Amino acid sequence: MKLRIKEIRETHNYTQAEIAKVLHCTQQTYSRYETGEIMIDAANIMLLADFYHTSVDYLLGLTTQIEPYEK
Repeated sequence: MKLRIKEIRETHNYTQAEIAKVLHCTQQTYSRYETGEIMIDAANIMLLADFYHTSVDYLLGLTTQIEPYEK
């Protein structure tokens, strides 16, 4: 499973350290999420989807639709 978290972070011009603060983790931990060394948990995927105004499915690579689904 390839996550798009690095791509979307770079598109929005955030550093790893800035996103790590959003997730309440270290920059090193966030870097390991991006490289796939460790898996990001569901709660943090949902936080990132809200932060970037996109869907969890987009972040997980299940869709190419960046806009969030209607609730």
